Order: sequence, then C-alpha cells, then structure tokens
Amino acid sequence: PGAAVAVAVTGSSGVAAAAGLYRYLRDFCGCHLSWSGAQLRLPDPLPRLRAEIRSAAPGRYRYYQNVCAQSYSFVWWDWARWEREIDWMALSGINLAPALAGQEAVWQRVYRSLGLNQSEIDKYFTGPAFLAWNRMGNLRRWAGPLPPAWHLKQQYLQYRIVERMRSLGMTTVLPAFAGHVPQGVLRVFPRVNATRLGRWSHFDCTYSCIYLLDPEDPMFQVIGTLFLKELIKEFGTDHVYSADTFNEMTPLSSDPAYLSRVSNAVFRSMTGADPEALWLMQGWLFQHQPDFWQPAQVRALLHGVPLGRMIVLDLFAESKPVYQWTESFYGQPFIWCMLHNFGGNHGLFGTVESINHGPFMARRFPNSTMVGTGLVPEGIEQNDMVYELMNELGWRQEPLDLPSWVTRYAERRYGAPNAAAASAWRLLLRSVYNCTGVCVNHNRSPLVRRPSLHMDTQLWYNASDVYEAWRLLLSASAQLGSSPTFRYDLVDVTRQAAQQLVSDYYLNIHSAFQSHNLSELLTAGGVLVYDLLPELDSLLSSHSLFLLGRWLESARAAATSDREAEQYELNARNQVTLWGPSGNILDYANKQLGGLVLDYYGVRWSLFVSVLVESLNSGRPFHQDQFNQVVFQVERGFIYNKKRYPAVPAGDTLEISRKLFLKYYP
Repeated sequence: PGAAVAVAVTGSSGVAAAAGLYRYLRDFCGCHLSWSGAQLRLPDPLPRLRAEIRSAAPGRYRYYQNVCAQSYSFVWWDWARWEREIDWMALSGINLAPALAGQEAVWQRVYRSLGLNQSEIDKYFTGPAFLAWNRMGNLRRWAGPLPPAWHLKQQYLQYRIVERMRSLGMTTVLPAFAGHVPQGVLRVFPRVNATRLGRWSHFDCTYSCIYLLDPEDPMFQVIGTLFLKELIKEFGTDHVYSADTFNEMTPLSSDPAYLSRVSNAVFRSMTGADPEALWLMQGWLFQHQPDFWQPAQVRALLHGVPLGRMIVLDLFAESKPVYQWTESFYGQPFIWCMLHNFGGNHGLFGTVESINHGPFMARRFPNSTMVGTGLVPEGIEQNDMVYELMNELGWRQEPLDLPSWVTRYAERRYGAPNAAAASAWRLLLRSVYNCTGVCVNHNRSPLVRRPSLHMDTQLWYNASDVYEAWRLLLSASAQLGSSPTFRYDLVDVTRQAAQQLVSDYYLNIHSAFQSHNLSELLTAGGVLVYDLLPELDSLLSSHSLFLLGRWLESARAAATSDREAEQYELNARNQVTLWGPSGNILDYANKQLGGLVLDYYGVRWSLFVSVLVESLNSGRPFHQDQFNQVVFQVERGFIYNKKRYPAVPAGDTLEISRKLFLKYYP
C-alpha cells in the first residue's frame, strides 16, 4: 500500500498483457526467459517509463507447436512442465496453439460405442512416443498398446491444459476427424467404403497402410461428427480444429474433384458438430510431395472448404514457402511458420536472415492472405536464440538489426555485459545461425549417424567460427560462469565443436583406410573412440538438460506400474535410436545426451573402427551391408540393455569444457 507503481501493463487479452510484461522485463530490465533457463535479476528500483508505449502485432495470430513435438518433446510431460510451457507461451505472445492430449481416450469411447472390441482398438493405437504419426494416419500398433491409465492421465492433463490456455486468452486448437479408421470399423460395417493407404516412410503394412474412409461414405460424417461432439462435451471449444488427411501420404487419386470431396467431407464433419468450425491445416504436404501437389490439386483441396473457414500453416516458410507458388494459398488465410528443427535433434542451427525478412515479404506479397506468424519445430529445448528472435519478430513491423540484437541478447541472457560473450554470439550469428538457401536442419553429423564410408561432413558455415566462439565463451567463464544459461550455452557450443571434431577424425579414419595405413587408422580411431567421445559424454553428463537419464526417467515417471514403466522406457529409447522395429527411420530423432553418446554412438564407432582394422589386417574388403547387420544388433542391444542412467548431472561443466579445449582446440 502506498508504494509507487513503476509500470502498468494492460493488453487486449491475457496473452497481450503477458507479452507486454515480458517486453518490459526484456527491454527495460534486461531479463531473459527460455527453455534452458531464466535470468530474472530485476534492477532496484524498477525502471519507470517516461511515456506510454503501445504495441500491436501486425498479424492476428502468433501460433506455436508442431504435431510431431507432441511425441518428440511433450510426450512424458506432467502438469508442472506443461504449466511452465503455457506461461512461456503467454509471455512470448503466443495466442493460437493446439491442445491435443487426451484425444485417444475420446476416440476409444467412440470406437466402443460403434461396436469395436478392445483388441481391435489396441491394434490401432501406437505407443505414447509414436502417437503423433498415428493421429496423422501414418502408423498403427507400433510400440503399443496404450494402457488404460495412459488415457486417464492424459484426459486429466488436457482439462488443465485447455483451462490454463483459455484463462490467458489463447485460442485452443482441438483435433478433428481426418478420415482414418481402425480395421475393426470394416468388421462392424462390412459395406463401408474404405481404402488402404500405402506404406509410410520405411514401414511395411505390419505397422502402416491405414484405412481411409471414402469422403462420400455416410459413415465419414457419422464418425467425424460423433467424435467432435464427444470431444467438445469433454473439453469445450474455441471453434478451431486440426486435421491432416494426407500428411506424407499420397492420395488415392489426383483428380481435383476427388480432392475437393475429401476436404469438403472433413470440413462438414467439423461443422456437423460445431457450425462455427474453422479448420487449421498443415501445409507440409504441398512442399513435401510437389510432384503430386500441382497447382490444380492444391487449389482443389483448399477450395473444398469455403474461403476464410480454413487457415493453412505454411510450415517450412523460412526455407520452402508454399504461398509464393499458390497465389497465397488461392485465397485461404495462412500463417508464415518457421519449422527450424527436425526430430528434436541437437545442433546449432538457424536461418536468421530468412526469418528476419521472410514474414515481411509475405505480408507485401500481391493479394497476401497472411494472418500471422508461427513457430513449428518438431522438437524443442534447443537453439533458444532462434525462438526468442522469431517470437520478437511476430510483434515487429520491420526487420531487426541482427548484430546489435544478438549483442543485447547475450547481455540479457547472462545478466551482465561481456565483450567476449557478445563477440562469440556475433560470430555464431553470422555462421552457424545463418544458413541460406534451402536449409534442412537435420543433424547429419557422422557423430549421430550409423558409420559408413560415405558420410556427409559438409557444413553450411565456417567451422573456425564455432571454434573461435568456443574460445571466447571460455574466456568469459571467469565472469559469467555462475550463470545457468551461460553454462548451458558453453555445453552447447563445446558440443558443436566436438561434433565438428568427430567429422575431422572420421575423415582421417576414412583416408587412412583408403590408403591402407594401419597405424594412422589405429591412431585416429583410438583418439575418437577412447578419448573424444568419452570426453564429450562426460561434458553432456555435467548438465541436467543433456542427460539421457532425464528423458528415460520422465518416461518411467509417466507410468502407474512396473510393466508400464518398462513399456514407456522402451518407447523412449526406440524413438531416439532405431525409430521402429528394424531401424525404419534410424537416427531421425538423434540427440546428443550423456549416456547415449557413450553407450550408443560410441559403441557403434568402436565397432566400425575395429571392422576396418580387421579388414586391413586380413586383406578382405569392407562390406557395408554386413556391417549394418552386425551394428543393428548393437543398436538393438542398447534399447534392451536395462541400464538405468542418472537423471542428475555429475562433474564441473567449466572444467570439462576447458579440458576438451586444451586437448582439441585446432
């Protein structure tokens, strides 16, 4: 009482007010908030503003989340972790986001009411770590079934998620029916018109080839409307729904009339339950299969829905924008999205020039139908800087001066100005964070890929810039070493430098083998396997956010019995390694985690080096396919090794990074 108010923040919604608050904390108090930590030392007294500051976002929406992140990142979250994320979303100004948890519980009730039995449902749902692809009609059964307790816990989570998001003024996006059905539907309704889609990715029909209902079949509307009514009864609605019928799946016909019928059927099943329905659709399919999705096919799919009743996510707009070759999605509103990350991989990466200019170019496009910006990474908790930048751009009227922006970013992130740290960030900004052209951030480093004699070691930047940033950060550690965000970045930059070094040693191994130089091969292989990889593993093990144990223990913690805990842990291990029963999407979701580097990547490299040595010793040629069969047993062995990995860090990050630096800095 009686205390003066330094600043009053108001907004048109809870989200707008929260974004205003974060802007004050960021721009006037020098604070910082991210996935890897917060720096919230407030100045005393709080800075006063001389005049009112007004800010309005140029687009209606700021969207966040990728359907794949539900599996790659959020799958094992409890409410405390969800609450933190939703608060970060509000402070970042996010006002449109999916709420997809608990839908399988509703689907199960719907299937049972239609007459399916439990075993038919169990043969349809995948395990928790693969549900994203079950929901898009790509995958069934793999790593399942879902235990009853899973449904219950997810349903309770969803109640809290939608309640929190709505209380902050966010619009929630709920799942709708896309047309995919379990095989059991054909038993109950033998006359139903359904066709099997083809295989997805590298899976055969044991786990893919899902049935798609014909859009004209009356059951399409029955099932779609029944599900949505049930869902709305359970969780309420904000009238926006997501559905993806052809995600990475080739439609049964390229006839425009057929494609219009499909999208119209999906939309009608939404309006049958909610006359105000708005369909939010991922635009990934158009750039993923451009040979199929020619202008006539794209237009037909989009025009099966009344103009303005669909919003398309231009999902990979920073590298492969679709709006440019579809006349701005033929009149349907779209959101300019930054995808940035695939599979939740670690690895420094960004397309900063593209995201600094792309949204503004899209707004100026002739007859642009752009209605906002979005962040849609497949996995989160990596490259904080890029997401902070993209969130800020969602509120800007023009591009930023990036070098000065990143200098301020470093100061806010660490809570103090430091010339060396600022220089390190400017170096990273111009190199590893500035990929130009068509950039796909999928970590292809030899470190995280199955060893072979044909590995990709190309970089889009100067490796020396990362080594120099590493040196600069280490020199700043005397002043900044107590900052948690600084320690995280030091691990991340050291990890990137080590990843580059792995490529160098791989090239040495490769050339020694090709020139039949056994001693060179033993030296390079020995350093890689017995020193560099173990040192990298101990670096990662010194930070809680780089621990395999954290991922595995969060999976076990989601369980309600030992049997469930084992199933969930196998789900978690398989996803980051084999991704399927036989390495179907091998290493797609690779991570650099303490425990994983030593017991998975390290064991593979050790085997590779010893097979090459044996080949030189015996004079027998190296056969990749024979090696693949042997190494597959090693990879599979890791998934079933039953070893418990620590969820608590060990060792001193600064010390380990310095030790690596003294040994390996080129």
